Amino acid sequence: MRRRSVAWCSGRCGPRSLPVVPDGGSVDGSAGAGPSAATARLRWCFRRNCALTPRQCAWAFALAAGASLAVSSAFWALGAQLVLPFAVLETVALGWAFVWYARHATDREVLEWDGRRLLVECEQGGAVVRHELVRPGLQVLEADDGGLVELHVGPKVVRVGRHARPEERRQLARELRRALCVA
Repeated sequence: MRRRSVAWCSGRCGPRSLPVVPDGGSVDGSAGAGPSAATARLRWCFRRNCALTPRQCAWAFALAAGASLAVSSAFWALGAQLVLPFAVLETVALGWAFVWYARHATDREVLEWDGRRLLVECEQGGAVVRHELVRPGLQVLEADDGGLVELHVGPKVVRVGRHARPEERRQLARELRRALCVA
């Protein structure tokens, strides 16, 4: 019997059902039965909902800054000398905002369950943090108000679900609990 799990992509694509196949098996059933369902590998991926990639962001900034500086230079040439310094200030502020946006455009959280441990990888602002949570003692807690899902192992607490809607967080908590019970 094949198990299915929901992998969430918080981008434009919305939720998608992806088949989860035990190691050694295949989606089309061409390989043998493979190991039991308890060793199935599950993967959840949550990404930011960003309209522009960092490269598109750089092009948009170059276009906006170029237009602003061209117009202000024309006014400066006509004698309005205070327009250019304010345009430069505007371009610097716009550049800072675009850099911040581009740094966080690739933020994501990836959770992988292999039956014995949960690997959590969080990328935020270019910094990647990895956590390995072993099954014995792993607890999955969710906030009643739709807050982040908390993963507890002893004193260690990892919060996940920053890029998911509250109903997706509840779904994630249910699926993680189900995976813990099956293993």
